Amino acid sequence: MTADQIRSLQPALAALLERFRPFFARKTTFKHWHRYLAGLLADLKRKSIEPIALAAGVPVRTLQEFLAFFVWDEDRVGNELQRMVADEHGCDDAIGVLDASAHHKQGNKTPGVQRQWCGERGKIENCVVGQHLLYTDNHPTNPFSCVLASDLYLPESWVQDRQRCREAKIPDDVTFRTKWQIALDQIAHARGNGVRFSWVTFDEDYGHVPMFWFGLDSMGQRGIGEVPRNFRCWPARPSCHSFQGPHAAKRVDNVCRHSPLFTQQDWRKITIKDTTRGKAIWEVKSTRVHLMDTSCGAAEPTDRQYWLIMARNPSTAEYKYFVSNATAGVSLIVMLRVAFARWHVEKWFERAKQEAGFGAFEVRTYKSLIRHWLCGRMAMYFLAAQTQRLRGEKSADHAGAGGRRSEYAGSENMEPLAAIVA
Repeated sequence: MTADQIRSLQPALAALLERFRPFFARKTTFKHWHRYLAGLLADLKRKSIEPIALAAGVPVRTLQEFLAFFVWDEDRVGNELQRMVADEHGCDDAIGVLDASAHHKQGNKTPGVQRQWCGERGKIENCVVGQHLLYTDNHPTNPFSCVLASDLYLPESWVQDRQRCREAKIPDDVTFRTKWQIALDQIAHARGNGVRFSWVTFDEDYGHVPMFWFGLDSMGQRGIGEVPRNFRCWPARPSCHSFQGPHAAKRVDNVCRHSPLFTQQDWRKITIKDTTRGKAIWEVKSTRVHLMDTSCGAAEPTDRQYWLIMARNPSTAEYKYFVSNATAGVSLIVMLRVAFARWHVEKWFERAKQEAGFGAFEVRTYKSLIRHWLCGRMAMYFLAAQTQRLRGEKSADHAGAGGRRSEYAGSENMEPLAAIVA
């Protein structure tokens, strides 16, 4: 946003932040938080600490210490944000979307950085990976979305090097957890703050782990997510325990290709959503299967059944395989539309990196990284809430709401920003 836009929305931003004042030990610390959020919202070329500090007229060192050392309770701020989403944006059709987002980084000092899969670059790169949980009301035309939780995925190489962890100020109780374990903790924590998801959805990074499904079951949380083609299940319970082929769990692609449960079905066309390029139509087949449970050592079929859905794009011949723990009577159309709702998190990250500097962190401590992500999520919440509030109003009611951004694009020193948070 331009300085004029920030100024026009300053009362709304101040009112929002006032709700969080009890979580800051000192008034000056609270004011630095206000400045930092205003900087993330401003139309700066870069939104790391240095340009924000220069634009706000405060020493760079001060904002560095604000993120790393100043006393404020980021956990309570995050909890209050979740309660606010539950109270003000809760709905019966809410969807939680899980995603692990990578941020390319140089060097080896950023907490959690190492060579690993970087979706941002589409290859193995030096990057930091965050595990995130997004909330969306999945509105067909004007959706509200907010990331409720962001946790660092700490690779095993870091956990095994305690000296490196101490240099990055990573607490000793922060240990290695897989992304799916972090995701289950995030869902449980959000539910504890009153957030209710009708569904959660995710890609095969989570769906391929049977224990993840059992974790959702234990919470009573419905989910639907992709699984890889080599994910194994039983189309029917085996007649005996045996490692021989006829009795072993089968790959889902083979089940879909050869099982009479699928071959005797006709393809069913389902319109997922309307897009700017026309209707997104997929052909689907589905049945109920038993997953493979290895929690007791040997592979055993689950007592309960899960949905196995095969989807085919008739335009591209692309195939996707989905599993869901929904009950037998749930509509297939509903499940597929939830499964394809992952675009909300992709759009959120695209906007968060452009509008709120979500990936622009240049920090060397764990607390600084977690606090930066929290501030980015807060800035994005403010933008989403204001978009909902202003929807339907004329752009002339708010300074620059319909104007061009090019006047300030690439600015490194926006003098008006310093006066916004006096």
